[in-house]
Amino acid sequence: MKQFSSAKKWLSDVDAETAARLVTASADVALILSPGNPAIIRDVAFGSEEVANEIGSKWIGEPWIDVVAPDSRQKVVELLEEAASESTPRRRHINHHSPGSADDLPILYSATRIGSKGRIVAVGRSLRPIAALQQRLLDTQQSMDREYARLQQAETRHRLLFQVSAEAVLIADATTRKILEANPASSALLDLSEAALLGRGLADNFDAAGKRALDTLLSTVRATGRTDEVRAKAARGGAEFVIAASLFREDRSSYFLIRLTPRKGAGAAPVTVNRSSRVLEIVAASPDAFLVTSLDGRIEYSNRAFLDMVQLAAEEQVRGEAVERWLGRPGVDFNLLTAHLRDHASIRLFATTLRGEYGAVTDVEICAVSIPDGDVRCLGFTMRNVGQRVTAERRAHKDRPRSVEQLTELVGRVPLKELVRESSDMIEKLCIEAALELTGDNRASAAEILGLSRQSLYAKLRRYNLGDLGPADDEQAGAAH
Repeated sequence: MKQFSSAKKWLSDVDAETAARLVTASADVALILSPGNPAIIRDVAFGSEEVANEIGSKWIGEPWIDVVAPDSRQKVVELLEEAASESTPRRRHINHHSPGSADDLPILYSATRIGSKGRIVAVGRSLRPIAALQQRLLDTQQSMDREYARLQQAETRHRLLFQVSAEAVLIADATTRKILEANPASSALLDLSEAALLGRGLADNFDAAGKRALDTLLSTVRATGRTDEVRAKAARGGAEFVIAASLFREDRSSYFLIRLTPRKGAGAAPVTVNRSSRVLEIVAASPDAFLVTSLDGRIEYSNRAFLDMVQLAAEEQVRGEAVERWLGRPGVDFNLLTAHLRDHASIRLFATTLRGEYGAVTDVEICAVSIPDGDVRCLGFTMRNVGQRVTAERRAHKDRPRSVEQLTELVGRVPLKELVRESSDMIEKLCIEAALELTGDNRASAAEILGLSRQSLYAKLRRYNLGDLGPADDEQAGAAH
């Protein structure tokens, strides 16, 4: 700490009122303490309206050590000792109990002795804005970690499915048309190693007619975005393929997804990479629930994760049952899903719940796809448990009453009687808080505004845990009654 070099020259004419304004302006809270043990708070000044609303004048006449949290009392003693010895004041982090919040009020104090009577002035800056920033940083970091883990899992699944797929698949840059990724099935079909395929031009794998057909296909797909097919012969071995291409974007770049299918009876026999059993093992062990149902919602296959969510032990217990038995709002959510699937063939991130056999309720997000044609007509569902997600928004609103949107989302999950009771309690609590704020915490005036007796108001204050009520308040309420 560095003091003014010419304080007497410039501040000799400062009176008590000016000094008080100076202290108040430089701190969120300032305390004037009497000498002695314990040091009693004689006056309080606030430079922060937020701190003033939390503390008010409740501390005046109380020992400073009694208004701090137990873990901060030793710091108060050390501050007072340093101030009494007139040593260079140090700043210390002290926590105060905040009646209106579940969290403590953190303040960074320094104390100094003033005047000839030994009084001490303690000035403090609220650390709550810094704590809020730290909490936001922590929430952001946790959110980034979760997102990074999710992306890693998605990439792992993509890589695994790409490698075990029996269909020959190539990924190429849409600008250079060079192969960036190739799975084992495509390597076997084109009779080249995966290392030889990477960086090789797509057209280099086909004969002259195939190159022209492929060039036309890729130009059309890039211009229109539509998936199309052409036939082409391989440059090595002369096998004939049906080539399908589609365009996708990633990180502001465009790529082609190329699928190669050998023509039956044309040249080389189809290369089979039979790994369906491994794919089923992956689906069965997936942490996300996976379901295959008939078009009317009867379960044909479910993995272990779904059984855990609905609190059942064996797949036989759910096979043939309607998925609507466990899904969300009866008669509503499944109908919404199937209606959307009829119109769009797929749906993503549909928020609902799963009800377990023994009362457990799990918040889930559903992705679904419909396969209404062909030999296998079915619906496929993946369900991700999102109940454990901790977001900054949910934490920030945990102490607030439910919004209208939150209440309406509970329709179908919670009985109407409970929703009405919770809404009534929310409105009643908000009205009492507003009345207390309007009257400056004058409970007699608040009771009059609300049209309640003093006794009824005190009963509701206790019910909603509003204010600090003690035995003296009960006596006043009884006397008023």
